[in-house]
Amino acid sequence: MSVYPEVDFLYLNEEDMVKAGVKDMPGCIGAIEEMFRLMKKGDYRMGGANGNSHGVMMVFPESSPFPNMPTDGPDRRFMAMPAYLGGKFDMAGMKWYGSNIENHKKGLPRSILMLTLNDKDTGAPVAYMSANILSAYRTGAVPGVGFKYFAREDADTVGIIGPGVMGKTAFAAAMAVRPSIKKVKIKGSSLKSKSAAEFAEFVKESYPSVKEIRIVGTDEEAVRDSDIVSIATSSPTGDISQYPYIKEEWIKPGAVLSCPAAARFDDDFLIHRARNVADNIMLYEAWEDEMPYPAYESIPIPTVHCMDLIHDGKMTKDQVDDLGDVITGKVPVHRRKDEIVVYSVGGMPVEDVAWGTVCYRNALKRGIGTKLNLWNQPQLA
Repeated sequence: MSVYPEVDFLYLNEEDMVKAGVKDMPGCIGAIEEMFRLMKKGDYRMGGANGNSHGVMMVFPESSPFPNMPTDGPDRRFMAMPAYLGGKFDMAGMKWYGSNIENHKKGLPRSILMLTLNDKDTGAPVAYMSANILSAYRTGAVPGVGFKYFAREDADTVGIIGPGVMGKTAFAAAMAVRPSIKKVKIKGSSLKSKSAAEFAEFVKESYPSVKEIRIVGTDEEAVRDSDIVSIATSSPTGDISQYPYIKEEWIKPGAVLSCPAAARFDDDFLIHRARNVADNIMLYEAWEDEMPYPAYESIPIPTVHCMDLIHDGKMTKDQVDDLGDVITGKVPVHRRKDEIVVYSVGGMPVEDVAWGTVCYRNALKRGIGTKLNLWNQPQLA
């Protein structure tokens, strides 16, 4: 958009993002799958010493002598998530957000997210966009890629544990890759939970091909007989015993369990019988370096626990497969018949850059958004 030294960039608000196709789940899954292929080639960068960090988090102290400084609370943090993605994307960017569970009392989402896209050479901004919907859809698309590869071709039942935004986009992704789905079981905080009822209404309105929608009272009911399970609850970290616990005996042979949030399984199952798959194994290695041991107390995703078990000598690294290796054919889609796949989804800024770049280019083609000027001539060049 710019003819240097003048710098213009495109601002896209939430409505603009919708017009630019941010809710196109099949398109998002395609972009994320291509992203994984590029990552396996090494055509990407993220932050941190190994170039695979989730991001840099700023948290607040439990108490402070400064009256204006916020103090720690549930989901109270700021975070910067930079990345570069090559290939057809060829874009740098950073997602920035602040999060506070108390936002709900003000009618706001828990986290408010923005994505900046930058020219890879100059660093000049090319776009600044609302990223709440973008982040939600890319978070659903990553499980969607896993469902595409691992779920039964005739999968017909989905179990939802945690019927929030992540659950909705994971379900949308499941429907995009397995239109054979006819039944969904929803486990909220209770049988009468508002989120479970809203999820049921969402499925009824959005997916009329789903014939049975049932709200259930236990995790076991959600898991039993389900071909696909999404476990995405908001659980406090620190006390591993409080993470949602899934018994092996509940799980249908051949099922895939998507874990973008807290989930707990028996060690014997993870070590000896589960097919453990990570969206990017080096992300978990970065967490293992960045977080105090055991990292699972801070990051409650199953592959983080696998990394702790590897640290303890109870597992070996080759017991965790990388999704990119599956997509590129380096390892088989299935290692054995009716295996249970525990699929960890950590969340990476390359995902935001991938889908954000697609939406930005759609906006340019369709004349969507507001052009803003940074400067015509920089005063301090």
